Amino acid sequence: MGRGKRSNDQQDGPERKCIATGEVQQTHGMIRFVVGPEDQVVPDILGKLPGRGIWVAADRKALDLASKKGLFARSAKQPVKVPEGLTDLIEKQLTRRVIELISMARKSGDAVAGYEKVKDWLGKEEAQVLIQASDGSGRGKTKLSTPHFGTYIGWLTADELGLAFGRQTVIHGALASGGLAKRVVQEAQRLKGVREITAAGAVGKGKTAR
Repeated sequence: MGRGKRSNDQQDGPERKCIATGEVQQTHGMIRFVVGPEDQVVPDILGKLPGRGIWVAADRKALDLASKKGLFARSAKQPVKVPEGLTDLIEKQLTRRVIELISMARKSGDAVAGYEKVKDWLGKEEAQVLIQASDGSGRGKTKLSTPHFGTYIGWLTADELGLAFGRQTVIHGALASGGLAKRVVQEAQRLKGVREITAAGAVGKGKTAR
């Protein structure tokens, strides 16, 4: 994708230009920042903080580049302070956001956890999103298939899914269509871009919501 060009798979929605890559993207795949008190760069995960927005793609390399190359100051047209470990902070905030959304879906009856319940939802075609722990057994996870035209989320840990479902750990989860499913998928995709994931699909060492 060239600098300043739209991706071909974009659909209607607000778009902004990433200060690191120069690419124009839909905002649900980006991180908004504002310059807060004492000229400090503040991530605005919910997109609600007052002030002029500075946008970076939800991608670890892009965020690191923006932090290290003074791109926030260039965009803000003023000296700014970038918090140390900004990308890791964003990852933690996004992880917490995804956990909160899944928890809300569970409380409204739109999410279930546990192999048998997930299998039942998949069999009845009630599940739109299959969620499986990144550190779960690969053999066990292959027994369940992503819904046709559905979505797969596999980069949250068993502990993180446990927090979302009110248990110690969770390996298998599912979301029904409608409700919060779209928001969960969008936030999970942002997390995927920021999170360090190994070739085997495991989360990078030390990357948890706690």
